[in-house]
Amino acid sequence: MAEMLRVEDVEKYYGNKSNLTKAIDKISLSVDKGEFAAIMGPSGSGKTTLLNMIATIDKVTAGHIYLSGTDITKIRGEAMNRFRREMLGFIFQDFNLLDTLTVYENIALALQIQKVKPEEIDRRVVEAAHLMNLEQILNKYPYQISGGEKQRTASARAVITRPKLILADEPTGALDSKNAKNLMEHLLELNKKREATILMVTHDAFTASYADRVIFIKDGRLYSEIRKGEKGRKAFFDKIIDMMSLLGGDFNDVI
Repeated sequence: MAEMLRVEDVEKYYGNKSNLTKAIDKISLSVDKGEFAAIMGPSGSGKTTLLNMIATIDKVTAGHIYLSGTDITKIRGEAMNRFRREMLGFIFQDFNLLDTLTVYENIALALQIQKVKPEEIDRRVVEAAHLMNLEQILNKYPYQISGGEKQRTASARAVITRPKLILADEPTGALDSKNAKNLMEHLLELNKKREATILMVTHDAFTASYADRVIFIKDGRLYSEIRKGEKGRKAFFDKIIDMMSLLGGDFNDVI
């Protein structure tokens, strides 16, 4: 399978010479096209820092990150803004919806920025809304819908530009168990039916069990990884719990 993402000997330092903290310590990993991968680790392990560097929100101190063959650590200025718009989709824990726009308008916004023709925008919004089961609330505003509906709206917004890579940061963190399951079923359908490549950071074993593979990070280093294989989600969930127990740290609060 073709490689979509490659992280190569990446390091990230914060602070100055007198007080230097190494958040990421020579991490290398790859994600294939169409793969659904999750990153897990105790609080402070560096998983969100790693995701932020892949998202181009934060810069690497050393190393390289390649997306679809392009070294994103070397992109600057307007080229970086264009790269984010065209290549990446983002799903955040706090939704990041605009309260003054309807669900339809929130989903359509990314395409409007890209100056896509109105008829094409309408077709793709309807398509994304159907995928995320949002057809009945397109004319509502964020304050009129539930947390689960907000997150599905954010997910529809993330996929409408047909990005190369969807990055999800604790996508179920603000949801109850019912809405979390609903969202993950939709993301799984997006991955399987649309072959969307998804990289997700989560602390939750239930959420991670929907992925094909879970990459574990501890103290800024790659610790281990496990794959779902053919045994199904329940068996994979048990494997994730076992690995979380080995890692310890703040994971103990969520087991």
